[in-house]
Amino acid sequence: MKRKSTQDLLLLKFCKETNTACQSMLETQSTMSEHAAIDEGFYSRQLYVLGHDAMQMMAAARVLIAGLGGLGVEIAKNVVLSGVGVVTVQDEEHTRWTDLSSQFFLKESHLGQNRATCSVQELSALNPHVRVTAHTGPLDEDLLKKFEVVVLTDSSLDDQMRFGDFCHSHQIKFIVADTRGLCGQLFCDFGERFEVLDQTEEMPASAMIQAVSQGNPGRVDCTDDQPHGFPNGTKVSFSDVHGMTELNSIDPVEITVLSPQSFSICDTSAFSEYKRGGLVTEVKQPCKTISETLLDYSLLQTTDYGKIARIETLHLAFQALHIFVKTKQRLPHIWSQVSEHPRILQPLEQLDEDAVRNLSYTAQGDLAPINAFIGGLAAQEVIKACSRKFIPLQQWLCFDALECLPQGKSEFTGTRYAGQIAVFGPAFQEKLQRQKYLLVGAGAIGCELLKNFALIGLGSGEGHITVTDMDFIERSNLNRQFLFRSQDIGKPKSEVAARAVREMNPQMKITAHLNRMDPDSEEVYGYDFFEDLDGVAAALDNVEARVYLDGRCIQHQKPLLEGGTQGTKGSTLVVVPLLTESYGPATSNSNDAIPLCTLKNFPHHIKHTLQWARDQFEGLFKQTPENVNLFLRDLQFVDQTLGRGDAEALHVLGAVSDSLEGMTSGGQSPANFEDCVRWARCKWESLYNNDICQLLHCFPPNQVTPTGLQFWTGSKRCPHPLTFDPNNVTHMGYVVAAANLYGQIYGIPGTRDVNYIRGILETVSVPPFTPNSSLRIHLTDAEMQDNENEKSRLEELKGKLASPSLRSSAMRMYPIDFEKDDDRNFHMDYIVAASNLRAENYDIPAADHLQSKGIVGRIIPAIATTTAAVAGLMCVELYKLIMGQRDISSYRTASINLAVQYLVMSQPCLPPHFKVRCNGGVLRQCRSGFSFGYGQKCCSCIKGCCDDRGSCDFRCRTGVPDMSSPLCTKNLVLPQLAMNLVSQHVCAYCQIFHTYVFYNLLAKAQHCPVSDCIHTDIISPRGLMLCWVGSFS
Repeated sequence: MKRKSTQDLLLLKFCKETNTACQSMLETQSTMSEHAAIDEGFYSRQLYVLGHDAMQMMAAARVLIAGLGGLGVEIAKNVVLSGVGVVTVQDEEHTRWTDLSSQFFLKESHLGQNRATCSVQELSALNPHVRVTAHTGPLDEDLLKKFEVVVLTDSSLDDQMRFGDFCHSHQIKFIVADTRGLCGQLFCDFGERFEVLDQTEEMPASAMIQAVSQGNPGRVDCTDDQPHGFPNGTKVSFSDVHGMTELNSIDPVEITVLSPQSFSICDTSAFSEYKRGGLVTEVKQPCKTISETLLDYSLLQTTDYGKIARIETLHLAFQALHIFVKTKQRLPHIWSQVSEHPRILQPLEQLDEDAVRNLSYTAQGDLAPINAFIGGLAAQEVIKACSRKFIPLQQWLCFDALECLPQGKSEFTGTRYAGQIAVFGPAFQEKLQRQKYLLVGAGAIGCELLKNFALIGLGSGEGHITVTDMDFIERSNLNRQFLFRSQDIGKPKSEVAARAVREMNPQMKITAHLNRMDPDSEEVYGYDFFEDLDGVAAALDNVEARVYLDGRCIQHQKPLLEGGTQGTKGSTLVVVPLLTESYGPATSNSNDAIPLCTLKNFPHHIKHTLQWARDQFEGLFKQTPENVNLFLRDLQFVDQTLGRGDAEALHVLGAVSDSLEGMTSGGQSPANFEDCVRWARCKWESLYNNDICQLLHCFPPNQVTPTGLQFWTGSKRCPHPLTFDPNNVTHMGYVVAAANLYGQIYGIPGTRDVNYIRGILETVSVPPFTPNSSLRIHLTDAEMQDNENEKSRLEELKGKLASPSLRSSAMRMYPIDFEKDDDRNFHMDYIVAASNLRAENYDIPAADHLQSKGIVGRIIPAIATTTAAVAGLMCVELYKLIMGQRDISSYRTASINLAVQYLVMSQPCLPPHFKVRCNGGVLRQCRSGFSFGYGQKCCSCIKGCCDDRGSCDFRCRTGVPDMSSPLCTKNLVLPQLAMNLVSQHVCAYCQIFHTYVFYNLLAKAQHCPVSDCIHTDIISPRGLMLCWVGSFS
């Protein structure tokens, strides 16, 4: 009988704790020889987030999503993209005008038709590995029994409680998601026996114990290196406590937080005296039903700590809204009078009446960005329920963006934007449609932003959207860039995305470009282009491009929306000119560099062994063959190499000499594949046995430092040598990969036949090794640099390489460029084996092929749920920008981690200021440029004249100043801002459009070509526009 795999066992455990339908599904699936393999090409980036085991469990799961409005389709889209086995969408409603505000798979031609039926084909096209079905009948218990996870959207409170109780009693994971206007909420009940099998993204909070008192209550003090991080009321367990051992065996105990480093627990007065050690760990409690949690405020999670007082009010307001709908059979009228407001029946100490009123005002609203955010969070909870990976929400989450509300009243209209007009009114909708925006990037976030732009109507009137992306669609994009389909592979992302959103909203006016946003494209995206924009959205995947785009927005004083994701983590940033901090310059990554001595002798993390393996690959299979080829064609190669320092010269010239000399003569040049296998076996012995033995000879396991401390402590892990075992998969994996790669650089064909290679190994004689007592091991990079190499060895190599016969008989070699994505080329096989063997030397946990590929290739993990949530939050800030809000407290930056529902919205930072002195006056500068206060005079050198906007001539890109500055100002201040760039604008004096090129501010200024105009244009590095009288002296 075939032994069950790890995935089989996980699936079996998962299914036994759910319902019989899942067990039946497993029995059906077990008749196959093995589970269908995960499509790594399709799920590439997501696999780095979830892993194979979680993906296998998801592929066996069945999910029901009830309600296919804007929120329901957002959840369904993300769940289908994630790879759940079967998704059924249930909806009895027919398409209405309001649905077009956020249901992106519905069109005007679908009006009057069932929403689920109209959407199922589009949902099916998102993922060929997921079966999507539609159910147009009502919800009942018989339907729910067929699924492991049930999601309710746009449902009544009675249905939530009835179906929630049923799912809880039948161990069906139950999720409720709801949005009303600018507010949303999420609830999860995964049952009393739900167990998280993989918490690798975020482990439960824990802290090291420093002291425990004997008292009632007992006080626990944690080590002061970092806060314990436990919220008040958390239940915790204890382990490894010495002395007061009673703590190790008590049930989870509730804590009362006393300080960031301490908390109180139960009565410990009768316990033994505490001696030392111990770990305190947060204990996750079983889920309660929705009926039990409605008034349990301890289970409420907020996303904005600036609105903590509002969370309980909104939680009760949603319940009151349900009661209102049940009584009136409708939602409150748009911007209704006070008598229409839902009544809060449960008393609160602090009731936010404005929040209740605003929820009532906008309850009929249906906003795509809010649905995108809540939908992304809800879909991630579905993934947790199916895969048992990551910690689920405990148990309620509330969100609002009521700061977006306009002052005037709104109304309901029969257009595709009706759900949005119900919140913001028709005037704001018209303003939205007049916007001109640039979107840079049409990848995952770019697709989600374009979807939101189409649904809210951005630029669909007199406005326009420009999207640019130089990339082309690959198969791995399809898992999270939902505007693309398999038939689009190989086509430009920007063009396909633009066509998709035009189909979504035929009113969209959008132009697609294939340009990179960098200095080379400034002829396209120059002064005129940026001046015509209302704002910019960045959906980029690298820091350099973000910094450049941020600089252009600063220069032209345009608002910028920026967002990024990494797996389940995401962030957003809104940059408002002269109000908030900008993205800022790129920070140095030097802190991420791994010291050479760590790589060479003292690794303590898998990333160290992977980087070491990568360096081995480059040195053996790329750099050495390249150096050999340089030696063969460049007679000056040896002399030039000697000029690079003794250490490097010895390494390079020694490798070249060995590569040119045959193995029979003591070199390493193979004659056939058998020689390649012999080289690989000896290389294995050298790296994983001999080098380690030498290190331990220099620094034995019991070595102490001159100060008496143990040498092998802290980050220095004491290694041990390995003994080659031909039956060990990793050992043989290294030899097979290394032998084939070594053959490739000499043009010798290889083989994957392990038995054949094992037979060759039986004939290999490995030379014995004796440690060198005179060899010095370097402890720091500085010592490595100070190393003095043997001059005699260099002279010997120089003489050997000068031999004409060696050069004439040598053959050209074939360097290998590392390629991580071709599983047939042995590249990743070598890296994984080499790294894991070194990890075994140092007792470092190994990494599998997928993890290694992600680290070595610096692949950014990605998943559709985070992307959707981030894009939704960006568009919430877009509302505020278009309204022209100037109160910084209205804006929010966000940092989220959907693995643990860590969601923090905070007020953006103010721009940093610094001073530039000018003849005793002070200029105030921020990252958005130079600016004065309103109507403020700098000093006598500036005439103090102000234009009609109240600012003097030193102001930041709101137009060309109409006053000149004297010679003293420009000579003292502007030479510090010298920069080569082009100025294009209307001369403030003669009103004629000119283009000037300035090579340097210190050069002689060019004059306006108009005969009576003597003015000179200058733009500072931050975009300051000035007009000078006269010329430089």
